[in-house]
Amino acid sequence: MNLAVFLLLVVSFRFGHCVPPNIVLILTDDQDIELEGMTPMKKTRALIGDAGVTFTNAFAVTPLCCPSRSAILTGKYPHNHLVRNNSLDGNCSSVQWQKVMEPQVFSVYLKNRGYQTFYAGKYLNKYGHATVGGTAHVPLGWDHWHGLANRSVEFLQSKKHRVPFFMMLSTPACHSPWTVAPRYSKSYNVTKAPRHGSFNVHGKDKHWLLRQPKTPMKNTSIEFLDNVFRRRWQTLLSVDDLVEKVINKLEEVKELNDTYIFYTSDHGYHTGQFSLPIDKRQLYEFDIRVPLLVRGPGIKAKQTIKEPILNIDLAPTFLNIAGYDVLKSMDGSSFLSLMDSSLNKTHWRNDFLVEYTGEGADKTDPACPNVGPGVAECFPDCVCEDAFNNTYACVRTLSKTNLQYCEFADSESFVEVYNLTSDPHQLINIAKIVDPSLLVKMNQRLIKLESCSGNDCRTIKVEEDGFDS
Repeated sequence: MNLAVFLLLVVSFRFGHCVPPNIVLILTDDQDIELEGMTPMKKTRALIGDAGVTFTNAFAVTPLCCPSRSAILTGKYPHNHLVRNNSLDGNCSSVQWQKVMEPQVFSVYLKNRGYQTFYAGKYLNKYGHATVGGTAHVPLGWDHWHGLANRSVEFLQSKKHRVPFFMMLSTPACHSPWTVAPRYSKSYNVTKAPRHGSFNVHGKDKHWLLRQPKTPMKNTSIEFLDNVFRRRWQTLLSVDDLVEKVINKLEEVKELNDTYIFYTSDHGYHTGQFSLPIDKRQLYEFDIRVPLLVRGPGIKAKQTIKEPILNIDLAPTFLNIAGYDVLKSMDGSSFLSLMDSSLNKTHWRNDFLVEYTGEGADKTDPACPNVGPGVAECFPDCVCEDAFNNTYACVRTLSKTNLQYCEFADSESFVEVYNLTSDPHQLINIAKIVDPSLLVKMNQRLIKLESCSGNDCRTIKVEEDGFDS
C-alpha cells in the first residue's frame, strides 16, 4: 500500500465514511486586509471565520494577479512556476504554461483522486487569448469549467451524490472596473480610504519608483482614490452574498459538515499609501497581506492562528485533505495540522520569500510624456505604479525579529529593510543604520530562498541562520 492510499484511508476513517471531505475555495481579486478590506464581509466573517479559523498572518508570495494565481494553482514560488507578470510574454497562461505547469496544478491531482472539480470565475489574466487556444481551451483538471460565470449553486444541486468535490469560485471583485450591483450603489457613500499609517506620505529612502509621487497628493487624486475605495467595498457586498448562498446551499444538500471552506484573496491593494493612488505590485504589507478564513471538519470555532501562511500552502493543504502527502514538486506546506487539533502539529516556518518581476511599457505613455518609456500603470497626475526595473526579492521574517529585507534588481541595487515591530507601516528604511552583520545574514537567507525548490523551501529555518541573535 503506497503512502497516498494509506493517507486517504486515514482521512476516510477520521470522517467515519469512505468519501473524503469536499473542498470549496472562494478567491477574491485585489482584496486587502491591511486597509480594512474585510469590513464589508460581515456574513463571511460570521459564517467562515467565527465557525472556524482566522489567520492573522496570511501572505501572497507576489503582489500581482497572474503570478499569484499561478502560485495558488501550483503550490510553487514564482521563480519555479516562471510566471513573471500579467502578459503572455510574462508567461501568463501562455503555451509554455499550458504545456509545463498546467499538468501540475492541484486540480489534476484531485481529479485523479476521484474528486468532481468545478471552476467558475476569473482564471489567469491572459486566459482566452486567441494565440493560446482562446476560450475553447479548458485547463487541465476541471470537470466543470465556467469562466466568469456564477454556476456554483446549480453545481451543488446537480453534482454526483457521495462523490467528493472541489469547487473554486474566483470572483472578479474587488478588481476594476468595480461594477457595483444596483442594490448596493448607495452603500458606503460617505466612506473614505483610511488616512492613517503611510497614507499621503512621501516614500523617502525607498526605491526610485516610490520616490516619484509628489506629496501631498492633489485633491483630484484623493477624490479619485476615495471613489475607488468606496466602489471596491460595494462590490465586496455581492461577494458576501455569494458566500452566504453557497453555505446555505451546502447545508440544504447536507454537505456542509463534510466540507472545508477557504476564503482568501490573490494579493492586497493600496489606496494612497506613500502617495501611490491605487494598485498593488509593491513589497509593502498592504500589497502582500491577504485575508484567510477556513472552516471545516475537525476545525474548532473562533480560532485565531498567527503562524505565517502563504498562498503556495493552499494547494498542498487541499491535497492533504484529499489524502495525498505533500508533493515533492510543491514549495508550500499543508497547514491542515495547524487547524485540526486531532492532528500532530508540525514545526512551522517563520520566514518566507516575496518576489516580483516589474512590468513596463516599451513606449512612452502618451498621457504622461515626461515620465519616459519603461513604466506602466500611470494613474492621475502621471504617478506610475510599475516599471521594468521595479523588480525585487524580499525575505520576510515573523519571529523575535519581525523584519523585511528587500533587494532590487535595478541600476541602484537598492536595498530596503524594515523593523515591523517598531515600524509596522514601513515608514523608515533602516538599511543604512542597521548592524551590517544582519544585512549579511538576510542577504544569505534571501539567496537560499530565491533558489529553493520543493522540500528546500520548506525545511530551511530562520533560527538556523541566526536572525534572532
